[in-house]
Amino acid sequence: MNKHLENSLSMAVSGHADVNGLELYYEVHGDGKPIVLLHGSFMTIPLNWSQFIPLLAKDRKVIVAEMQGHGRTRDIAREFSYEGMADDVSGLLDHLGIDSADILGYSMGGGVAFQVAVRHPEKVRRLVVLSGTYAHDGWWPDVEASFATMNAEMFKGTPIQQQYESLGNDPAHFPAFFKKVIGIDLKPYDWSRDVKNIQAPIFMAIGDADGVRYEHALDLFRAKGGGKMGDIHGLPKSRLAVIPGTTHIGLMQRTDWLIPMITDFLDSDLDAAPPTF
Repeated sequence: MNKHLENSLSMAVSGHADVNGLELYYEVHGDGKPIVLLHGSFMTIPLNWSQFIPLLAKDRKVIVAEMQGHGRTRDIAREFSYEGMADDVSGLLDHLGIDSADILGYSMGGGVAFQVAVRHPEKVRRLVVLSGTYAHDGWWPDVEASFATMNAEMFKGTPIQQQYESLGNDPAHFPAFFKKVIGIDLKPYDWSRDVKNIQAPIFMAIGDADGVRYEHALDLFRAKGGGKMGDIHGLPKSRLAVIPGTTHIGLMQRTDWLIPMITDFLDSDLDAAPPTF
């Protein structure tokens, strides 16, 4: 992380919110319309969002949290689930006195973002999902099969393990933490009906070499009004992007492309007519 990003991240208002039995660690950067960023599996605020926060916080209130058992949010004796984490996000917004916000989630955080919109629709203005799925088979089959083969030993010495320990977690607990987190993707889930009925506009982005199936993203986009020629039928309120030359992990490095797309989606008048010639 370069010095500019370190300084930008250090300017946050931070704290712990007492929600659903958790002491949920959060930070607030910048001022303006609120947007909540939800990290991926095993990640933390610095690991996932160090490049995003300074860019989004220029004119927005950026709220970032570390989910159950991650980073500075200590684990509790509670089942780990997308639904539970979505309720935690809702509780954090209540704690901060925010009625509604834009929600942006990456990977696991994308699943949490979908569930926030399903379970707490009144709190979601617009939804941005980066490389997230709304059903277990949204991943390519070999990716989904690989979850069962993953273990904590594979992450030994990586930034994920190093940050886990540096933020005050017990190193001996890392294997149990890993098993608990990966467990949510070892159980079948399918929220297709509920997600396709979300009323908030959705912008979904995946890499062209991502772990998420193209058809999975396209199914949602079609359900949200895509699959038609906009010059004839008008633009749908939801959007889809496939980022070229980009993997699942690599998507987080594409801020130069993603941030303009995200801000345009969040700021656009989605009821405006498409240009005519």
